Amino acid sequence: MTAASFLEVQGITKRFGGLTASEDVSFVVSEGEIVSVIGPNGAGKSTLFNCITGVYRPDAGRILYRGEDITRYSTHKICKLGVARTFQVVQVISDMTVLENVMTGTYLRTYTRRDVQEKAEEILRFTELYEKRNTLAPDLTIADKKRLEVSMALGTQPTLLMLDEAMAGLTPVELRGMMALIRKIRENGVTLIIVEHVMEAVMELSDRVVVINSGRKIVEGVPAEVVRNPEVIQAYLGDRYHA
Repeated sequence: MTAASFLEVQGITKRFGGLTASEDVSFVVSEGEIVSVIGPNGAGKSTLFNCITGVYRPDAGRILYRGEDITRYSTHKICKLGVARTFQVVQVISDMTVLENVMTGTYLRTYTRRDVQEKAEEILRFTELYEKRNTLAPDLTIADKKRLEVSMALGTQPTLLMLDEAMAGLTPVELRGMMALIRKIRENGVTLIIVEHVMEAVMELSDRVVVINSGRKIVEGVPAEVVRNPEVIQAYLGDRYHA
């Protein structure tokens, strides 16, 4: 397997009745990269995430993960291979503590309760939620709920982590904290794909940016080039990044 073949999205098309949510979208993610997927609301970003992670089966195209065709795999099989994700609307288990939430994902690769708890506690130290481990998930702030969802995903020990708007709605201080966590995750050998509207984070974190509009990829490149692309400015950024 070459680095370039870590994840290959090849011509993905997904339709819902007469609506084409993704149309012939292709891009490659190399191992160790942070790749951001940006575009207007309704552009098809979350649909693309759902196709990659097995929530939706595409109508056309293929997804290769580490050289293996996972296009028609179930969500749990894809997760077992090393692909984990968060969701645009935070998904935590409301009647469980922070620690118990993380333990649910940790059971994927760790099989005794003692080992599962130890692994979950290790993750919570890493994500700086350990002091809140006995707090019920609904009692967390939105920033900590997002951090908890990342912790739950890390419990599955992914090699590819996909974050769907993990930085939306955060204060400037919370945003810097989440960006620091994302950098730590990459330093630990995890490749990341990020769907995000917070351009400060996209510009600072991304090795490359893929821009989607109306279900189609319109441009791909390094952040500094993408934000100066006239088509991207017109479709998404407006004048705020126009030099």
